[in-house]
Amino acid sequence: MGHLAIAGEQVRTLRHGMAGAPGLEIWGPYEQHGTIRDAVLEAGAEFGIEPCGSRAYSSNTLESGWIPSPLPAIYSSEAERAYREWLPATGYEAINALAGSFVSMDIEDYYLTPWELGYGSFVKFDHDFIGRDALEQIDPARQRKKVTLAWNDEDLAKIWASFLDRDTPGYQFFDVPNANYGSSNYDSVVDADGAVVGLSLFTGVTANERRGLSLATVDPSVEIGTEVRVVWGEPDGGSRKTTVEPHEQLSVRAVVSPAPYAVTARTEYHGGWRTAGAAAG
Repeated sequence: MGHLAIAGEQVRTLRHGMAGAPGLEIWGPYEQHGTIRDAVLEAGAEFGIEPCGSRAYSSNTLESGWIPSPLPAIYSSEAERAYREWLPATGYEAINALAGSFVSMDIEDYYLTPWELGYGSFVKFDHDFIGRDALEQIDPARQRKKVTLAWNDEDLAKIWASFLDRDTPGYQFFDVPNANYGSSNYDSVVDADGAVVGLSLFTGVTANERRGLSLATVDPSVEIGTEVRVVWGEPDGGSRKTTVEPHEQLSVRAVVSPAPYAVTARTEYHGGWRTAGAAAG
């Protein structure tokens, strides 16, 4: 966090990259918005800067490999009962909506470890911290690993075209650029035998790659280049969530690919877990 003067206005800045390149978030009173925005666009004109809509903001995480909305692992521990009771009923943790084809009655099946999300290199046992005892009992080698799934073009086109099907319910709506339809999406990733080998967690389309992608965590035995299937849509015709319409499930072919998917993110990002994780994979 730092301070910066832009067009004569003092703003706070936060170094926050999520697009495969260094980024900077700018914070300040909203009345400064127009002045700051115009100054940034003017300064960036010679570099080809272009404004984009807020809905496009999340699509760059598909390229750079950041999974933004895993379910908080707070719902089952007796030690955290007081924290859950303290949380407001209108808070994120209370109204968070699970969505997707992976369905379990055990909430802990939705919990994810740092290694599964690509944060394993951040775990250091040279100091005390909350959760250390639990993490020390985990064997990193047995954990799922973060990957990108490159969706098959024909299968994705089939999903989009299904709203024209007048004889069947069609498939769950695939919104662009971000297709998640719950606060935390969990879609089953299955192998050729139909066994669940991972979870697809963040799905959409990136204009830069012109491809449907999802960020997933898969069993350590699943190698880069393997074709798997993502089960798109919820079972039993869909749930009663307002973001879900009656639909059929579809198993979408996808190729297990590196995370980050974008070559620029893997080769040019200035250090950190994205490049380190891709190199290890």
